This record gives sequence, C-alpha cells and structure tokens, in this order.
Amino acid sequence: MTIIIVLLSILLLIVMVSALRINAFISFLVVSILAGILLGIPLGKVTASVEKGMGDVLGSLAIIIIIGAMLGKLVAESGAAQKIASVMMDICGEKYIQWGVVTTGFLIGIPLFYGIGFVLMIPLIFSIVYKYKLPVIYIGLPMLAALSVTHGFLPPHPSPSALVIQFKANMGLTLLYGLIVAVPAIVIGGPIFSRALKNIPSNPLESFVPAEVPESSLPGTFNSFFTALLPVLLLLGATVFALIPSSDPALAEFFSFAGSPTIVMLIALFSATLTLGVFQGKKIPYIMGIYGDAIKDVAMILLIIGGSGALKQVLVDSGVSEQIAVLLKDLHMQPLFLGWMIAAIIRFCVGSATVAGLTTAGIILPLMNTTHTDPNLMVLAVGAGSLMFSHVNDSGFWMFKEYFNLSMKDTFKSWAAMESIVGIVGLLGVLLLNQIL
Repeated sequence: MTIIIVLLSILLLIVMVSALRINAFISFLVVSILAGILLGIPLGKVTASVEKGMGDVLGSLAIIIIIGAMLGKLVAESGAAQKIASVMMDICGEKYIQWGVVTTGFLIGIPLFYGIGFVLMIPLIFSIVYKYKLPVIYIGLPMLAALSVTHGFLPPHPSPSALVIQFKANMGLTLLYGLIVAVPAIVIGGPIFSRALKNIPSNPLESFVPAEVPESSLPGTFNSFFTALLPVLLLLGATVFALIPSSDPALAEFFSFAGSPTIVMLIALFSATLTLGVFQGKKIPYIMGIYGDAIKDVAMILLIIGGSGALKQVLVDSGVSEQIAVLLKDLHMQPLFLGWMIAAIIRFCVGSATVAGLTTAGIILPLMNTTHTDPNLMVLAVGAGSLMFSHVNDSGFWMFKEYFNLSMKDTFKSWAAMESIVGIVGLLGVLLLNQIL
C-alpha cells in the first residue's frame, strides 16, 4: 500500500504540472501534504516535514544558486562567455566541441558537488549554444552526465565517501575503480545518447544568453577563463589541502572555512565584480543591476527545488525507504546487483541519491560480509543504483527542466533517460570488473 501511495502521489504531481498547468511549487506543496497524510505521518508533523525538507535543500543550494546566477549573468553580459566559447571552439572545432565540453564537466565534477558544478557550467553551455547555433541538449546533456556520474560514483562526493567508510572500503581503490566505470557511463549517457536528442526544442533562460560584444571589447582569454573557473580552482585547492596532514590546527580551520562553497562563491563573485566589471570600466550600480536581474531569473527555480525537497522529506519521514528495504533484503540475488536494485528503487521513491545510497548501505552490509563481496565494487554498485530513475521528486530533474526551459515530456526523454542510462552502464561496468578482479 505504501508503494501505491508513493506512485499515486508522483502521478498526481505530474498531472497537476503537465496537464492542469498548475505552478510546480504549489503542486509540490499540495502533493507533499497529501502524501504525508496518506502515509501516516501525524497531522501535527506533516507541515514540519514539509518545512524541514524545503529548509534542508534550500539551505545547501540557495546561496550557491543565487551567487552562481549573479556570476553567470556577469560572465555572459561582460563578453567573457563569448570569449570562452570562441577559444573552446578554436581548440576543439565544432565537430569535437561535445568532447571538449564533456571533458570539462568531468574534470570539474571530481572536486565539485553537483549543484555547484551545474550552476557554474550553465553559462558556458549556453554561450557555446547561442554563439554557434548548436542544439542545446546536444551540448548541455553530456556535461551534466559527467557531473552526475562523478557525484554518484566518485569520492570525495558525500554518498560515495560515506559508503566507503560504512563498507570499510579503500578510498583510493574505490576512486580508481570508479574512474574506470565512470568513463564509459559518461560517454554512453552523454555524447552518444545526446545525438538522439538534437531535435528537442529548448529555449534556455534568457539570463544566460550572452550579449554579443565586439571582439575589441572582449575581456582577455586568461581573465575570462580564470574568472569563470575561479570557484573550481578554489574548491579544488581546498580539497587538496584537506588531504595534506597539517600540524597547525588554526591553518587547517582557516582553509576549511575558506574552502566552503559559500565562501568560495563569495570570493569568486567579488573577484568577478572587479575583473569583469570595475576593471572593464563598468560602474558599480550597473553591475548591481545585473545581479538584481539574475536573482529574479532564478527565484522560481529556487522555490521549485524547495518544493522537491519538501516531497523528498515527507517520503523519508514516512519510512518509505525502510519499508522497501525490508521487502527486498531477503531476495536471493548476486550481492552487487541486489545493492544496485535496492538503491535504484529507493531513489525512485524518495528522490535523493544520497538517501538512497546511505539507506541501502545499512541493508546490504550484513549480506556483503557473509558473501565476502568486494567493498570497493559495492560502493560503486550502490552509487550507480542511486542515480537511477530521476524524476519529479528529484531537485536535479527540476534544475535541468527549468534552466533549459523544457516541457515535462522532454525532460523525461532527456534528463531522466540519461540518468537511468548511466546507472545501468555503471552496474554493467561493476559486474564486469567483478569478473576480472
């Protein structure tokens, strides 16, 4: 009955948004409250679950998305995006631009959390698309496939790192195996799959449509790349420093503070204000006007992402994931496949890759120990399963839909299908590695 209620809630949300054209944020609130009541959460705690879910997801994403939107709009308006697109096209050529973009997404995705990488790469994707009149999904999806795979498979991302600890796996070996499995998953789910999506209509947010600036007025190549990628460099530096033992606790604490995404984004925005704004002859009021417009552009996206967090929290608080795990744990299957399947089903019902991965860990650990399954491969199997079946209860689904301005149908055809492809290819890669090792 629990699973039927979850499925009906998801169906109701799709009908309200697609067929009835009700605002997605309002739809999320209504469906979240109904689902909470039907799943047996006490009436006095339903709204608390909704508020907690919104707070949790926006608490981690709101600052990043807002400052990222400001940075992205300035990169677009200043001509830096135009310069970056020109240089990338000169290096890769139109024939290989997809591979240049997907390589960029992969390298950036290793140190960056998915939401940060998404927000930072959107201006680059749109600048290439608009300048060279290329299909936006054809260019954008491969980069986002790379970001998604690194988020699900590779430490130091939250779920893989936590799974490494719970399974007592080796972080370095898991990363090595993860890279081997990640590359084919990205290639098949990104550049190869996106060739079938060239005709999907998309009119991305105008906020990131780069202004055509005369070549003589464009920022320099180094300035453009350095400013756009400064958050990546800072976060990468902080990650590397965290791995180096330090005898000075104060220094370690400082770098931990300076390397937090919020501080990194603020530093990057301040730097961009100078390098792409003031030093290019633009007045502060003009730059602040750009930032104000950027906030307006992403306000509804923030609310929709908050709504998806509310539904996720209601499903988590109702105990859906535990009930599913109890139903599945006694199935007699290959342990790696069973770990993948449990994570995939929980991901479908709850919407969070991290929740799916961590819930699966507690269920599969006893079986893993009795069957002597390779813990490094189990981390990857569960990670691959946690990427499966992204749909309306996943904030990533709505970020992709709203930024790329797609219909629900086309979001399922592109984003949801890509996530399932990388999840399946990831599983096949893990099973193949298991046979070889």
